[in-house]
Parts: sequence; C-alpha cells; structure tokens
Amino acid sequence: MRMDIDHIASLAPVIPVIIIDRLEDAEPLAKALVAGGLPVLEVTLRSPAALDAMAIMAKVPGAVVGAGTVIDKAQVKDVADAGARFIVSPGAYPDLVDAVLDSTIPYLPGVATPAEMMYLLSRGIHHQKLFPATVVGGIDMLKAVASPLSKIRFCPTGGITASTAPDFLALPNVMCVGGSWVTPARLVKDGNWAAITELARQAAALRPAG
Repeated sequence: MRMDIDHIASLAPVIPVIIIDRLEDAEPLAKALVAGGLPVLEVTLRSPAALDAMAIMAKVPGAVVGAGTVIDKAQVKDVADAGARFIVSPGAYPDLVDAVLDSTIPYLPGVATPAEMMYLLSRGIHHQKLFPATVVGGIDMLKAVASPLSKIRFCPTGGITASTAPDFLALPNVMCVGGSWVTPARLVKDGNWAAITELARQAAALRPAG
C-alpha cells in the first residue's frame, strides 16, 4: 500500500535516522525497531551497504523503510529499486525536487530557511524536514514560521535527543521528529538488539511536553 508523508509521519513520534555499515545488521536492527514501536525507518545513504540494507529491511514485516541523505537525482531510481517507500533529503534544489516528484515516491525534503520553505511550498510540498534543526534555530525557528508559513508541517531532525524531543513534539506545526539516538553505534556494533528495542519503546511513547 502506498502511503503519503502525512500518513507515514503519523505512525510514530520518532523516525530513526539509521547508518548501516554492516549488511548483517540490517534485518535484526529493523526487527528490533519495529518491535519497539518505531516502524518508520530512514536508512541514510552514508555507507556502501545502504542500498542493500534498505532492500533487506524493506522485507521486515511492519517496517516502512525510506531513503535518507538523497542528494543526487540519480539516487532516486536507486532507492526506488531498493524498495524505498519515502525519500528524505538534507536540502533541496530544483533538479532533485523534479526527480523525486516525477518518481511519485513520498518526499520529505530538508529546509533551513524561510526562503527554502517557500520554494518547496510553491512546488506543492507541505511536509518538510527542518535540518539541522538545533543549528538553524530549532524550536524558536519553528515558532517563528508557524504563522506566516502555517501550511507547512515539519519533521525537525539534527541534534534532537530523547530529552528534547517532547518540546519539539509540543509544537502544532511539528508532526514527528527524526533522531539517531535510538540506534547508537555502540549497541548496533555489539548486536544488542534488546537494548535498541527498549530505546525504540521509550521513543515510541514520547508525548508532547506539558
């Protein structure tokens, strides 16, 4: 079943941002996260194993696997072939936006300024990723653009932690957050899937502050 970004973002309050270095970690990591209540998985294209890992994770029951760190229009076909159900980019430019929209794969592009937000809005893209969130103003930025750019809903990503996520989730223009704290490199390296499931369970239970 094809989902839009709004539906995907509604499945859990946190989207894990994942780097896979070893292909053998892909399946157990996906199972651990899904078991903990985080079905939406962003596999970043930051390692040689990423595409193959994505294809493996996409077969895990309950997993909704997307591709992150898509920065080149040629990567759009690659991730589509790997089974990506959504695409995330750290920023956006016309050729990349064209390629993703032509693919019809749900898209969550990154923005850091109101000008970028307005450009994507003009392309019909109402769901955007504030990135790197804590560097470009974080909560203050999101509050500042909430009224003038009220049609946009955000998934802030970058520098967000388990302790700060509820403050972001409390904002009316935030639909979910992205974070890497759920998949610490040490736990993945050790194959401590039970610990990752517990972190996922805690993240899945996060609620807006207040």
